[in-house]
Parts: sequence; C-alpha cells; structure tokens
Amino acid sequence: MPLNPARHDPAWRGRLGAMLAALVLLWPLLVATEFKPWLLLEPESLRVTGGFLRSFLPPALGAGFLLQVARETWATVAMATAGVTLALLLAVPLTLAATRALSVSGLSGRMAALPLVLRQLVRLVLVALRSVPELVWALVFVRVVGLGPAAGVLAIALTYAGMLGKVYAEILESGDAQVTQTLLRNGAGRLQAFAYGLLPQNAAELTSYTVYRWECAIRSSMVLGFVGAGGLGQLMDGSLKMFAGGEVLTMLAVFVALVALADKLSAGLRKALG
Repeated sequence: MPLNPARHDPAWRGRLGAMLAALVLLWPLLVATEFKPWLLLEPESLRVTGGFLRSFLPPALGAGFLLQVARETWATVAMATAGVTLALLLAVPLTLAATRALSVSGLSGRMAALPLVLRQLVRLVLVALRSVPELVWALVFVRVVGLGPAAGVLAIALTYAGMLGKVYAEILESGDAQVTQTLLRNGAGRLQAFAYGLLPQNAAELTSYTVYRWECAIRSSMVLGFVGAGGLGQLMDGSLKMFAGGEVLTMLAVFVALVALADKLSAGLRKALG
C-alpha cells in the first residue's frame, strides 16, 4: 500500500542517519563506562535491591531524631545560602573585570593590550575556580578548618564564584551595549555604566540564574556532608554506615521536600521578575 504523502516525513532519512550516528558515537562511551543495565535484572541483584529497600521501612519518626533532622536541615540551607552569598562577593568584581562592554579602551573597537591581558587573566581565574568540583574543595577545607559546615560554605563559595562569574559575564555581554558605551563616552565610570546601562536590562536574567544556583547549592550541600562538611548529608552518611534504613528514608523525604520548596520559591521569583 503506497504511503500517504500527507503522512510522509521528508526528513526521515536525515533523522534516522542522525540517530545512527549518535549510537555509533555513544557506543564507545558505554563500553568505556562498562554500562550494563541488564545486570540490574539478574536474580542476585534483585534480591540485594529488595533487601536494601525493605530496610528503609518503617521510616524513623522519633521526636528526638526528627529534631536532629530539623537542625541539620537548617544547617544545610544555611550552608548553601552563605556559600552562594560569598560566591556573589567574589563573582561580581570578577564579572565587572571580565566584561568587555565595560572597557573604556574597547570603545574604539580594539581593546588596549594591558586591559586585554587583565581580562584574559580574570577569565582564567574563573575557569580555575569552576574547574575544581566543590567536593574536592570541601575535602581540602575539611583538613584546613576541620569538620563542619564552614568547609562546605568555602567549597560552595569558590566553585560557584567561577560559575556565577562566567555566566554573569556572558549575560552582560549578550545584551545591548549601546547605552553602556554612550555613558562611558560621556565620562561615566565603569560602575556607573554598569549600574545604569547593563544592570537594568539584564537584572531579571541575572537574578533568575542566581536563584537557580542557590537551588543547586542546596543539593550540593547535601553531598558535601558526606565528606564531613556537616548538614543533612553528614547525618545521612552516619545512618548509612549504621544500616539505619528508616532514618535514611526519613532524611530523603525531608530533602526531597526541601528541594521541592526551593524549586517553588525560585520559580515564583522567576515569575515575579519575568
């Protein structure tokens, strides 16, 4: 039976070719990572998985334990918030130094040698900061400042400073620089050009990304707890080592609710700014 021309997709060959090419490229990666999902369905794997899941029930709901979870949850949120705040203090000046639109020498079309070198150095600093995962920074700071949330705050601050600085600079440079250049040509300083030129037109996008990074920092702070940075992650690490599945389930439920609340808050802020 001939194909109905109205239902025939003229681009099906291209899509099929792209899918085959993706599979060819993906296959070596799957082999390198020893990705064998069928092993999860083997009888022994199912038995171990079932036993592990059954150990989670019933959840731990003792008053003393819930109070401890509440304290550590607050410590997790505080760690993420303080870390992002410190990251902002680092990222904002680095962003201003890395943004080409704020260069006075660049108004003529070609930036002078010294400002160009300085901006490249700042960009290298941002690359270095975000290249080191916060988990590695946390391992370093746990040895420097000891166990506790302070190590997590410093780890989040350094990694997120690199992330925020990079994205902030890209957002500012993607906007319309005409107002900023006009202000600079008429004698305004760089901070004035930023405050009255770049910031107003990019404030919503900058704030939205910052709130999103705060939400990510809450998740990161949970992971950092497993290396001694305190918070809910460290409490969960202790429960896992003691095979206290009920406590783990309770903390997972609290953390899911915490992330959902952060997501709702960030979505509300983005909507209000949009």
